[in-house]
Amino acid sequence: MARKASGMISHGVASQNRKARFDYKIGEEIEAGIVLLGPEVKSLRAGRATLSEAWAGERDGEIWLFNAYIPEWQAGSHAARFEPRRPRKLLLHRRQLERLIGATTREGATLVPLDIHFNERGLAKVQLGIAQGKKQHDKRAAIAARDWQRDKARILRNKGGE
Repeated sequence: MARKASGMISHGVASQNRKARFDYKIGEEIEAGIVLLGPEVKSLRAGRATLSEAWAGERDGEIWLFNAYIPEWQAGSHAARFEPRRPRKLLLHRRQLERLIGATTREGATLVPLDIHFNERGLAKVQLGIAQGKKQHDKRAAIAARDWQRDKARILRNKGGE
């Protein structure tokens, strides 16, 4: 990830939803553009956004990102203030839009934002996943597998040191 001297992200991941892959089975992933105000972009470049409670859904035939927290840019003027959790429109091709709306209505899937990143051209993009919710026993199995991998790595590391 490239960072400027001031700590700003020029391209790379600005915010990640780490719990999404634990709570959901992610099927297809789609990259969408996002409509932002100038101070929101600066706040994202500073890496201050949170996607942990965010979700995407359909409103008026378009896909919107709801409940994503992008804090106000402190150095901005009072005229450039915005609501940190306001709905933000996502930009998709018509076919992608129809496929996502169909997946959420027919299949009962959920659109989960996985991350917000900047592409090579410096444009903010949202990585959306078409997700199915996991049951509690699936989550327990994932925790057990993760713990076993950690223990196995620890055992191998300790054995190699002798």
